[in-house]
Amino acid sequence: MKLGIIKERKNPPDRRVVLSPAACEKLLKIYPELSIKVESSNNRFFTDEDYENIGLEVVNDVSDCDVLLGVKEVPINDLIPNKKYFFFSHTYKKQSYNRKLLNAILSKNIELYDHEVIVNKKGTRLVAFGRYAGIVGAYNGFRTYGLKYDLFKIPKAEELHDQLMLIHELQKIKLPNIKVVLTGKGRVGNGAKEMLKGMRMREVNVSEFLSKTFNEPVFVQIDVLDYNKRIDGKIINEQDFFKNPTKYESDFMRFAKVADMYIACHFYGDDSPFIFTREDAKSKDFNIRVVADISCDIDGPVASTIRPSTIAEPIYGYNPLTEEEDYFRKENVIAVMAVDNLPCELPKDASEGFGENFVKKVIPAFFNEDKDGILQRAKMTENGKLTERFSYLQDYVDGKE
Repeated sequence: MKLGIIKERKNPPDRRVVLSPAACEKLLKIYPELSIKVESSNNRFFTDEDYENIGLEVVNDVSDCDVLLGVKEVPINDLIPNKKYFFFSHTYKKQSYNRKLLNAILSKNIELYDHEVIVNKKGTRLVAFGRYAGIVGAYNGFRTYGLKYDLFKIPKAEELHDQLMLIHELQKIKLPNIKVVLTGKGRVGNGAKEMLKGMRMREVNVSEFLSKTFNEPVFVQIDVLDYNKRIDGKIINEQDFFKNPTKYESDFMRFAKVADMYIACHFYGDDSPFIFTREDAKSKDFNIRVVADISCDIDGPVASTIRPSTIAEPIYGYNPLTEEEDYFRKENVIAVMAVDNLPCELPKDASEGFGENFVKKVIPAFFNEDKDGILQRAKMTENGKLTERFSYLQDYVDGKE
């Protein structure tokens, strides 16, 4: 089998890659029958020379490869017909902006395997960049806090080499006795927590966070039943929340009254209560003035996130009274960091971590006849049609949704 690592062509440029040189080297030792070609690129964190140094062929044409590996969407004009592709297509949730891409994939008889739907039998994702979104998002949150209050300035994450350098910068800063609330206990939330722990911030429990004052900065990591409650007052369990989200309402205001900064790393499901609304943000009791929204659902559960921000311009302000964008340094304006492609700022670590899981959990399926069904579950298209698992996308493809 011949793998091709393709050049990322989407703008703005993405410096990540599915397989780092070290991951390629490891694969070739495990599977001597495998060959890997690398499409030349001047955007990658890992250079053409890095791949050539381990003996890989760097080329301008990967059309002779069986499977093509990328990160972001491949522009329609660059899709090679009759190939197997792996990349984030951003189509499985019926994203309207990529309908034409999915139609092109079907018309060009491409087998698409979307990284986002590579799951095990229980539906748990096997490869993801979420941890790195959490790492960079937490760093950006504290950078935003420093700029909001003119307390300190630290470099942009993209200017630093790896996570250790980000932590090193955070260890230098002097924070006032603020309280930070963090929602989410998945990959993203735990990535953010790594940074809080790395900067030696003290973690407290919910009761302490809500009732005590501290002479040092502290944080609390909360889960869905901490910031949501059943409307009828019953206390059941998380599964009940996920099965019956409409029976719940937000209980986040008890945290918003005492927190200074909010790092949002939750997964937001359909019909779940908004975490805080525009009306909540207007309240005199709403104390939060810095929001690092790593989840970045626009006009959704975090009312201050009215648009995504960019790596170039990561911060904007949300004025709760006007419900409009405003200068983030104004006293009553919430400073919002809502970059929607955070792992791009940490391309080395993100590529290495993603590649490690891809080597361990996905590549073996090519050589063991896909005995665990990993490839079959992730295959969105085949023979110019949607596969059965993704047949729900037909109306989307036809432009009816």
